[in-house]
Amino acid sequence: MTAHHALLWLDHSEARVFRFEGDEVAKFDVKTKKHDHHAKGQGHSSHQFFDHVVANVRDAQRLLIVGPGNAKLEFIRYLHKAAHAVEEKVVGVETVDHPSDGELVKYARHYFEHSDRMSG
Repeated sequence: MTAHHALLWLDHSEARVFRFEGDEVAKFDVKTKKHDHHAKGQGHSSHQFFDHVVANVRDAQRLLIVGPGNAKLEFIRYLHKAAHAVEEKVVGVETVDHPSDGELVKYARHYFEHSDRMSG
């Protein structure tokens, strides 16, 4: 599925990717291995985790990144160093706690509708 928009919810142990194409939404989960959680974005295993996340958002035209802590900022730094093409697609980075999947979809739809109107 080629995604027009994607929402990435991210913490140090998992990522939830929601791809939006019209009215359709597809969800993909990316989990770290147990030892990755302790790396907190600093080790090789975190880079592998971020590589897997990038693979799931690479085809999005616009990407909104949300999450409860610092993982989203570490991911932005990773994109800056290792995935410039994906970094250019980021339209926002927002702090949200641990919402349900339904709450994330609703949040993303509202965000993208507003963002799309603003960008013309």
